Amino acid sequence: MVYAVVRAGGRQEKVEVGTVVVLDRQQAKVGETVELPAVLLVDGSTVTSDADKLAKVTVTAEVLGEERGPKIVIQKFKNKTGYKKRQGHRQDLTRVKVTGIK
Repeated sequence: MVYAVVRAGGRQEKVEVGTVVVLDRQQAKVGETVELPAVLLVDGSTVTSDADKLAKVTVTAEVLGEERGPKIVIQKFKNKTGYKKRQGHRQDLTRVKVTGIK
């Protein structure tokens, strides 16, 4: 069983070949291939975490589409002053499918 832990934005994701992952927005169009930097590689009983060896590891993924995350409501309120503010946010995301770990 081969899997890798990749750096995806500010997070780390555990991926295998065929895994579909939602990442922060990538500058790639649908159908293009992106490379994700590996932080850890597990190949059976061999665990690789050395930076020099991980520089040779490539995790490739195909972009499936763009989407937006759930709406987050930001509310600010200060008592007795009449100050209140409401704001919303939806994060831009990219859905990718891992195609290879080499």
